[in-house]
Amino acid sequence: MNPAAELPLVSVVMATYNGERFIGAQLNSILEQTYPNLEVIIVDDGSTDGTANLLKQYAERFNNIRLFFNEQNIGYVRNFEKGMLLAAGEFLALSDQDDIWDKQKLSLLMQEIGDYPIVYSNSELIDYNGNRIEKKLSDIKRLGDFDDCLSFLVGNSAPGHAMIIRRSLVKASVPLAPMIPHDHWLGFVATLTGKIKFVDKVLVQYRQHNANVFGAGKVKAEGEAVPVKKKKPGKEAELAQIRERIRLQYEKCPALLVNEKKILAAVMQSYRYFSLMNNFKRMILFFRYNRRILAYKRRNQLRRWLFCLKMFYKIK
Repeated sequence: MNPAAELPLVSVVMATYNGERFIGAQLNSILEQTYPNLEVIIVDDGSTDGTANLLKQYAERFNNIRLFFNEQNIGYVRNFEKGMLLAAGEFLALSDQDDIWDKQKLSLLMQEIGDYPIVYSNSELIDYNGNRIEKKLSDIKRLGDFDDCLSFLVGNSAPGHAMIIRRSLVKASVPLAPMIPHDHWLGFVATLTGKIKFVDKVLVQYRQHNANVFGAGKVKAEGEAVPVKKKKPGKEAELAQIRERIRLQYEKCPALLVNEKKILAAVMQSYRYFSLMNNFKRMILFFRYNRRILAYKRRNQLRRWLFCLKMFYKIK
C-alpha cells in the first residue's frame, strides 16, 4: 500500500491572474512539499500574460495538478470560492500565486490541526525580487489563537496564504461574501463554532509588491513595474459595501451566540446612517469592546482609543 494514501488528502487551491513573473517559484515550492498526499487545484481568472501557457506546462508534467480556466474574470474572492468547491481533499491549503512555501509547511500544519477548523502559521516578508525585508507578519499584526467572531468584525490576522482549513468550514462559509476578503470571511465563520490555531513558525515567504491585492508592507523594488491604478469605488458605494458586510456578519452569527449576536445587532444599527446619535453609539461600542474588536492589531492602549475615537466620524 502506498503510505501517502494513508494520510488525508490536502487540496492546495491557487487562484491566479497575470502571475507569470512569480508562479513558477510558488508552484515549485508546493510540488516539493514533504507532505506526500496532495492535489493542486489552479483556477486562472482570465490572465492576459503568459500565465496560462506556464500553467499548462506544469499540468503536463505533474498529474496531481488540476487546471481550470474561467471564461470571464470573476474576481479573486469568487475565484478562490470556485477552487475550494472543486477541491477533493478533506483539508484545503489556500495559495497566493506569488509567495514561496517552506517545504515542510503542509506537514507541520497537518500535525497541528487537530480538531481546529483553521490552523495557520507565521510568515516572513520578501520584496518583489525575493529579498528578505527582515520582518515577519507577527511584527506588523497580532497573530495568535482566535475564538471570538468580534475579532473579525473589521479586520483579520489569520492570512489565507498561511492556512490549512477543513472542508466542513468551506461548506459552512459558502457563498463567500463578495465584499469581504475570502480569508477574513473564513476566519469569521470559523470562530462562530470553533477556535483558530496559530503555529508560531515561519512557513511562508510572503511577497510584497505593488500588484498585491493585499499586502502587509508594500515596498517598491528595483525592476518592479508600477501598476495601472484601478478606479476606487465612490464614497457612497464604499459605505454601502461596509454596511452590507456588517449585515452579512450579523445574519451569519447563530442565535446561540446570544452576546455576540446582540453586539453585532447594535453595531449594524449604528452603521445604518450617519447621525450624532449613531456616531456616538458606534464609538461607544468600539470603546467598550475594543480588546475584542481590535484583537488583530498590534497597538498599545492609546492607539486603540484613538482608533475608537475615529469611529465617531467614519465607519470601517
